[in-house]
Amino acid sequence: MDSPVNLLDFDGDGLVAWFAAQGEKPFRARQVMRWVHREGCDDFAAMTDVAKSLRARLADVACVRPPVPLRDSLSADGTRKWLLDVGQGNAVETVFIPETSRGTLCVSSQAGCALDCAFCSTGKQGFNRNLTAAEIIGQLWLANHLLGAARAADPAIEAGEKDNGRLISNVVMMGMGEPLANFDAVVTALRLMLDDHAYGLSRRRVTVSTSGIVPAMDRLREACPVALAVSLHAPNDSLRDRLVPINQKYPLRELLAACNRYLTAAPRDFVTFEYIMLDGVNDQDQHARELIAIARQVSCKFNLIPFNPFPRSEFRRSPAERIRRFAGILQDAGIVATTRKTRGDDVDAACGQLAGQVQDRTRRTVSIRPSSEVSS
Repeated sequence: MDSPVNLLDFDGDGLVAWFAAQGEKPFRARQVMRWVHREGCDDFAAMTDVAKSLRARLADVACVRPPVPLRDSLSADGTRKWLLDVGQGNAVETVFIPETSRGTLCVSSQAGCALDCAFCSTGKQGFNRNLTAAEIIGQLWLANHLLGAARAADPAIEAGEKDNGRLISNVVMMGMGEPLANFDAVVTALRLMLDDHAYGLSRRRVTVSTSGIVPAMDRLREACPVALAVSLHAPNDSLRDRLVPINQKYPLRELLAACNRYLTAAPRDFVTFEYIMLDGVNDQDQHARELIAIARQVSCKFNLIPFNPFPRSEFRRSPAERIRRFAGILQDAGIVATTRKTRGDDVDAACGQLAGQVQDRTRRTVSIRPSSEVSS
């Protein structure tokens, strides 16, 4: 007998096509999509406005199967991190960051990462495989389910007033992996996030972060332009070649040109440049002045990120006063520069710390011990 089809693998068009193959009309696909994604329902029998005969058939041939949580960690600041089983000894991490006016879910796109950025815990583990669309959107499905259960158990948990009662108002593809290296599955998940029959998020509230895979940035502009963040981390090619090795293939000149092309279709009129602050490496006044020159070429904002340490890292976090001075140089030049507040570092949920568990297939000679392990 064939394995059940996981309906989380389909965006709206894909689900309509699958239902058509079952001899069903498009409105049935939309009905089921609303039950699955809006209501978080994984029991076809409970889908009361769907014909009983179809419910019975779906129970035989389909399923709604998100990743299985292995660990649920809660930070002192309210940040919540889940370790999720994606099979064959691999586990990825998903992080929910609650704030007064919004709730942000940080979603993973790969088990590990092949790009090997020098300052990132995920990259130091190597790479195993791309996640499926079901495993990507399943992180949002599962987080909604678990957070909803927590709110039902504790009425004191409230969503921000601006978010119409929704606990997760923003999604950032900034978890484990390079999203644009898993293009098709990521775009399927993005379309579900935006679909009014599913999660109905605004394009401005969904962000893809990339290290700078230029051809895929152009494809994303055409396929599903959402807010864009670029992991810049260095103001010149020589330094970025070391910190973000993909720069050796797509140097800054090509990356900045791709950013400008993307802005022609983007929901925001700027690109966010993420810039991790590494003591004595990329945090000097001259580096800030070089960033000013970049800002004159691309409409952008800078998000300065204090480095979050992980085992065997070669870097240190820039001192707070150095970060303030660096930000001040940018701001004095009329550039928007904010410093990201470190959240969840006590449970290794902060930027750059996500490690999960990866069965490395890249056979790197140097690796680090994962920050989170699956209990046996």
